Amino acid sequence: MSERIRVLVVDDSALMRKLIPAILARDSSIEVVGTAMDGAFALKKIEELKPDVVTLDLEMPRMDGMETLRLIMRRAPLPVVLFSTHSKEGGYATLKALAFGAVDFVTKPKDAAAGHLEQIADQLIAKIKVARRAAGRKLPPAVIEETAAPKKATHAALPPRRVIAIGISTGGPNALQFVLSQIPADFQSTIVIVQHMPEGFTEMFAKRLDECCALEVHEARSGDLLLAGRVLICPGNRHMMVRRMPRGDMVVLSDGPPVNGHRPSADVLFHSVAQEFGLTAVGILMTGMGDDGAEGLGAIKAASGMTIAQSEDTCVVSGMPRAAILKGYVNKIVPLDGLGAYLISNYGAERSTTDKGEKNEKLEENDNIYRTSVSSQRS
Repeated sequence: MSERIRVLVVDDSALMRKLIPAILARDSSIEVVGTAMDGAFALKKIEELKPDVVTLDLEMPRMDGMETLRLIMRRAPLPVVLFSTHSKEGGYATLKALAFGAVDFVTKPKDAAAGHLEQIADQLIAKIKVARRAAGRKLPPAVIEETAAPKKATHAALPPRRVIAIGISTGGPNALQFVLSQIPADFQSTIVIVQHMPEGFTEMFAKRLDECCALEVHEARSGDLLLAGRVLICPGNRHMMVRRMPRGDMVVLSDGPPVNGHRPSADVLFHSVAQEFGLTAVGILMTGMGDDGAEGLGAIKAASGMTIAQSEDTCVVSGMPRAAILKGYVNKIVPLDGLGAYLISNYGAERSTTDKGEKNEKLEENDNIYRTSVSSQRS
């Protein structure tokens, strides 16, 4: 039997310090080794108990979660799962904490103060396990300090050269910020993104990206046009599809049932991109657990579009890209630090001979090469 995951629970609520260990005790692979009522106590207990994972409340007296996280990452980085409030203030704090290095987050139910944590029990257990597996993974550098937003260039609203669809989950906020902040405002393609994130958080996430990127970033609404230089983030708890319409190519949102356990689902987006855009479609699977998006990426490849996976060694969690790679659905594997440059080089300029080059590249790189590349990346 493998070693149990040692967890330190940090929360200023005495009730939460009882309830969280109680729900974690349901899983025999997890052991709560201690609790702490604020950041100062947490730092002492981390030194004393050497936990594998920390669950961290952000709103605490004396030393809050943000400062605690800073010090954890500075002194001896550990996987941290945030336990945040589902509010506007809590959402912004959560996104900032993810930029500081937290692996993932779970939102507290609205009736958490009454002791009702049942609905998030399985989610918290799953994310603690993922956080443990992510230990030691190098997170991409992120824009942490507040800086002046880049000046948005004013240019004509043009149809995109390519429709680039991205599916991403755990580790996504940092990875997307890292990649999108490298792309200039005159980028000739449009980007549509499914980031697994709860309802309410995606709007704040889109605003955060818009503040640090030259591209125009919005949370998507039904009828939003696909334009060059525009990035649309699927709202939490909705599905997003693309459609070719007389007045222009656009996104359409739906409340269909979850797919692969997710709403939004990358598979839903990818299948629609494959159907509507075929040869001019680009699908990218990035860091995340599970296999959402793999079959949809296969549909894009079958429609003669380009399919890309983030390299496993640069993912916080490599489940999503690995699932597509193992099925033979990926044309090219690109490390995170090379993805921005790849997109700019192939889809950022006016249509030129690079289109032919990309076609030749897809023909030359066969599945055996990809499988060899994947094998060399596995630890």
